[in-house]
Amino acid sequence: MSFKRKITLKNGDCLKELKKIKDGSVDQIYADPPYNLSGKTHQTVQSGKPVTLNKGDWDVIDDIDEFNLNWVSECIRVLSDNGTIWISGTLHNHPSIGTILKKLGLWIINDVVWYKRNAPPLLSGNRLAPSVELIWVASKSKKYFFNYELGKILNDGKQMRNLWEINAQRHLTKHPTEKPENLIERIILLGSKKDQVILDPFMGSGTTGVVAKRLSRKFIGIELDKEYFDISKERISNVNSTKVILTDKKLILDKDKSEQVLKNIEDN
Repeated sequence: MSFKRKITLKNGDCLKELKKIKDGSVDQIYADPPYNLSGKTHQTVQSGKPVTLNKGDWDVIDDIDEFNLNWVSECIRVLSDNGTIWISGTLHNHPSIGTILKKLGLWIINDVVWYKRNAPPLLSGNRLAPSVELIWVASKSKKYFFNYELGKILNDGKQMRNLWEINAQRHLTKHPTEKPENLIERIILLGSKKDQVILDPFMGSGTTGVVAKRLSRKFIGIELDKEYFDISKERISNVNSTKVILTDKKLILDKDKSEQVLKNIEDN
């Protein structure tokens, strides 16, 4: 499925679909892979009672390390020599991804800590309340694109650090792991240029595609679940792609800063 600004959406297994993409043809990858938290041995709390956690069959994986090695390897193959890959995770999957990035010989640029000040409280009293997610940032070499100046603009003229305080937001769709649009906007702005190709191998409800299209990037999205694929297709097709559109509400309200961001996008 393709739209006017070269938006390509694939409903299928990411390993099979990734193999159809040419070597080095993608400029930036954002991936939010399954964390393998669902199944009989995993629990969550609903209405104050413990229940089995079931996000979907896509979140039940027999060998998480093998799964991660396979999809990350394919992503690195299609990534350009000066591109970057950004991979979200929590403590359940983050160590596996980090080990694999090292094993594949990648240059690890950063580990971004996404701090959610408004994260929900933990009902059990035997551990700390989770308030962060982690994002690996890596490349094939030290010669990668990173928009340092734009990071300074977004951070009021100061170096942007790897601790990002971005509130969790009410989901726009029924997908259980939907990421905030302003988080994805920051990632795409820092790691790519206008008209470059962004890939999301676990597209979910299409947030990466929505933001990529608003920022005048090309996009390839792969999603296994047909219901979520259809949600993505509708969301992305509804985006007006005639000009660059910013997502972050605070940024939009700051006219001077938003103008600097738009100028930086055009200059790069």
